[in-house]
Amino acid sequence: AFGERTATKSRIHGSAADLIKIAMIRIHERLAREQVESRMRRQGQDELVFEAPPAELEAVSGMVRREMESAAQLSVPLVVDLGTGGNWLETKQ
Repeated sequence: AFGERTATKSRIHGSAADLIKIAMIRIHERLAREQVESRMRRQGQDELVFEAPPAELEAVSGMVRREMESAAQLSVPLVVDLGTGGNWLETKQ
């Protein structure tokens, strides 16, 4: 049973890792192309952390959501939750 669970979870986690890598590449390219000050700072598990000036926050948030939700065409929607704040903890509240 453990082996079956591990095999199933490995495919899911591997797919999630692939999706976030695709999104990261696309977001990095868009940030460079649009010549904004906002930057992707780090990735942890299934989260991306950005630093953005207030003037760019709305536009960059929308772009990040679109790129992440369209990283792959699946039979189920990819849903992205966004949080903003002065530090990582504030984004969770």
